Amino acid sequence: MSNEFSELIELTRGRAATYSFLSSLFRLEVDEDMLATLKAMPFPAHTGNADADEGNRLICTYLSTCDSRVLTELAVDYVRTFIGAGNDGYSAAYPFESVYTSPKRLMMQDARDEVLAVYRAFGLDKRESWKEGEDHISCEFEFMQVLCERIAAALEEGDEAEAVRLLTAQRNFLDDHLCAWFPMMYLDMQRFPRTDFYRGLGKLANGFLSNERQLLDELLEDDEAAEEAAA
Repeated sequence: MSNEFSELIELTRGRAATYSFLSSLFRLEVDEDMLATLKAMPFPAHTGNADADEGNRLICTYLSTCDSRVLTELAVDYVRTFIGAGNDGYSAAYPFESVYTSPKRLMMQDARDEVLAVYRAFGLDKRESWKEGEDHISCEFEFMQVLCERIAAALEEGDEAEAVRLLTAQRNFLDDHLCAWFPMMYLDMQRFPRTDFYRGLGKLANGFLSNERQLLDELLEDDEAAEEAAA
């Protein structure tokens, strides 16, 4: 295996881990195990994206100053941020693409059908235990995680064509879905939380997606340039 492939595999597995991490934090309230993981994690100060850097700073500062009530505080803020409990008019940063892309801001609209069709095209469907719509931000992050894992596996097998196909699918999914609606949810995540943890999570996710879009362009442009040189 070439050094280039080895570096790309490592990069891709790191991307998968970040998508998994974000998916977990948007899916459920922070529990004791997640809190322990968070406190042990490094939060880099220089990612190349101002939103991601500020998100890391806010989360790290919050975790370093929280007290024994942190799990209760975060549970309350999770419900406030994503469900709207305690907010005027029950407004919130609703974690569903349909809410941000349908005229009446309703769940289970066209966006849900569209992402479900994409998942099924890759042989995926939601777990029986998952009761929310498939356009939940956690599901969309998990889909990107699965594609990262498949890209790494393809590279390990030397199947560059399959890796490129999957990278292209990721770029399309970012353009058609995540990057088309999450920036609006991100703005709501600066309005509704009362803790810097969830404000920071919004910034971190927004910055990460921006970096992802740029990275995928670079990777696919490099592949297209190599193909042209070989022609």
